[in-house]
Amino acid sequence: MTISTLVTNCRSCGSTGLETVIDLGKTPIANAILTLDADLSIEGTFPLVVAVCLACRLVQLLYQLPADAIFNAEYPYYSSFSDDLCRHANDHATNMISLRSLTESNFVVEVASNDGYMLRNFADKGVRVLGIDPSPGPAAEAEKVGVPTIVDFFGVEVATRVRAEHGPADVIMANNVMAHVPFLNDFVGGFAALLADDGVLTVENPSVSELIDKVEFDTIYHEHYCYFSCIAVDSLMKRHGLFLNDVEFFPNMHGGSLRWYMEKTERPTQRLLDRLADERARSLETTPYYASLASRVKQGSLELLDLLKKLKADGASIAGYGAAAKGSTLLNTIGIGSEYLDYVVDKNVHKQNHLMPGVHIPIYDVTALTEKPVDYLLLLAWNFKDEIMRQQSAFAERGGKFITPMPTPVVL
Repeated sequence: MTISTLVTNCRSCGSTGLETVIDLGKTPIANAILTLDADLSIEGTFPLVVAVCLACRLVQLLYQLPADAIFNAEYPYYSSFSDDLCRHANDHATNMISLRSLTESNFVVEVASNDGYMLRNFADKGVRVLGIDPSPGPAAEAEKVGVPTIVDFFGVEVATRVRAEHGPADVIMANNVMAHVPFLNDFVGGFAALLADDGVLTVENPSVSELIDKVEFDTIYHEHYCYFSCIAVDSLMKRHGLFLNDVEFFPNMHGGSLRWYMEKTERPTQRLLDRLADERARSLETTPYYASLASRVKQGSLELLDLLKKLKADGASIAGYGAAAKGSTLLNTIGIGSEYLDYVVDKNVHKQNHLMPGVHIPIYDVTALTEKPVDYLLLLAWNFKDEIMRQQSAFAERGGKFITPMPTPVVL
């Protein structure tokens, strides 16, 4: 039986000063899609409450599920199904190979390497690579594309073992994983243990300021234990002898993502100093900055629900696009079920012919849009809006319209 535990100390600095930002009620595990014949009566729901640490400003969940209840053998997320994400990964890999002059003598490690979508770009250039990921399904796919992968949760113990066997890492990459870690200090301590003295660590995650400013509350789910600013990352890294030296911002990746660069020598770029100054100027260090999120989420949710009610009253048919974790949060917290959406479509074959958690809307292949046509598509994976709209140009040509839900609903 999965049990949710109340967190009393900050996951980063250990402070007990955690102040609630928003309470989204109880929701199911966002990626725990259900088989069509599942016993729906035993599906669990768990508190989804976000707090901010008054000491180091790390935004984090106030209740915690064990990681192995989320990242298990049935974990259905496979990065390679997104063309834009793969292109983003290739750009990053190509840039790192050039910047660090990487050859076959170098060693690159990716934590949360998933199905090899990132490391295969290095392996194809002859660079020695190793992936580390706790989910056996994606790890098996990574092996198929030439990315050797350890199936395990990363931390100091695993990092020490890898270094002893393979040597220090010249480059460590961790994309969209640091938010998924309940025990942050062991995780970052692992980076410090594995990284070469002259190596570089890159970490990428959605920006908490984008979440707050653009009301991206569907980024909140049990899989995301933490939500990061440069201020919080700087504090966390220094605790382990790592220095945040640079940052890049990608406005179109997952609703606005930051990529941080850490080394064992402190040499901050002006770009980083400017970003830290901007966060402080926008009051990310103060509690009032987070205080209005709950009311803005309520307003946006009511507007989306009103729009869907109006469309249904007018006789329109609606489907969802993307059986994403963020879609699960959106549907369950607002209360959007099969009375509004006929079905959800997704390119990921591992999600097709399942049910969305909580609301139990069926998930089909994208061909359902032709076989069971609808008038509107609610973009549950709105962070890939441009990619989805390109892929579904035929839907638009037939007169279909798209709905983006964040920060307030817009019909395209």
